[in-house]
Amino acid sequence: MPGKDRKIGERIRGLRKAKGLSITDVAEQSGISESTISGIERHMVSPPLGNIVSLAKVFGISVGDFFGESGDSAYCIVRSGNRKTVSRFNSTDGTSGGYSYESLGQQKKNRHMEPFLVTLRPMGSQPVEPNQHIGEEILFILEGQVEIRLLDKTEILNPGDSIYYDSTMPHVVLCHGDAPATMLAVIYAKDEMIIL
Repeated sequence: MPGKDRKIGERIRGLRKAKGLSITDVAEQSGISESTISGIERHMVSPPLGNIVSLAKVFGISVGDFFGESGDSAYCIVRSGNRKTVSRFNSTDGTSGGYSYESLGQQKKNRHMEPFLVTLRPMGSQPVEPNQHIGEEILFILEGQVEIRLLDKTEILNPGDSIYYDSTMPHVVLCHGDAPATMLAVIYAKDEMIIL
């Protein structure tokens, strides 16, 4: 059974207030719109990993610390029953959608990569803003279909497919079709994101 859900919006609001920043300040520093940040804090918007990387940089923490995971071990084993699910989207009607994450590296200290098991849920025709951030990403599709919009191309990835790209390019990662998709996502956020 997966571990306790965590609410990203609450964490963002807490970090923002602790730093004495307004939503406008965070928007200007992260490049994410005020409405998106407000929606994330209220659990109405499901931010992609790229937004989380950008927000972690604004708050001066690593992506792992953003999730409340400070590593203290030379290695990390995450048993299937001990993965921590990060709850990222709660709509007013009580349904969930968008992204959810399970961290796969939370106890490894001084890590340079952030590995996640990501579940994407169908979002219908909701508009999605491209995101971009420092670093590189590799996505490996495990189940379902994933739509990737990168540069002027749209690609559909199937189980066993992967993509590796520079995260500074505007990109969109979505569930394709009517069934959820699962992928392994690894973000390398370069030295700028390594907070020891």
